[in-house]
Amino acid sequence: MYIYIIECEDGSLYTGIAKDIVQRLRQHYHHLPGQAKYTMSHQMKTLRALWETEDKVTACRLEFWIKKLTRKQKLKLIENQNSIASVLPKTDEPLPEIKVIQGFDLSQVTTEQ
Repeated sequence: MYIYIIECEDGSLYTGIAKDIVQRLRQHYHHLPGQAKYTMSHQMKTLRALWETEDKVTACRLEFWIKKLTRKQKLKLIENQNSIASVLPKTDEPLPEIKVIQGFDLSQVTTEQ
C-alpha cells in the first residue's frame, strides 16, 4: 500500500492511500471516476511525498495521523520524508517497515492514455 501527499494548483496539500498508485494519481489528475471529492475542486499539481508499506492497516494509520498534522508539519515531513514514523503515536509495538519512494515518474500519471 502507498501513502502519498499531493500538492494542488491552489497550494493545498491532500493526503491519501492507494493500492495502485499510478491508477489513483491518474484519477486525481484527470478527474476520472473514483477520484476524491477534494480533488474534484482542487486540481492536482504534483506529487510531493510517497511512501510504501506492506499492509493496509499501517497505511490507514499513517494517513490518519498525517491528516491530523498542520500544514507546517506536513511541509516539514515532505522535506524530511524519512521521518515518517515520527507521525505515529508512541507505542511498545515495533515500528512497521515504511519505505520512502523517490524519483516517481509523474509522466505515467499526466500523459493521456
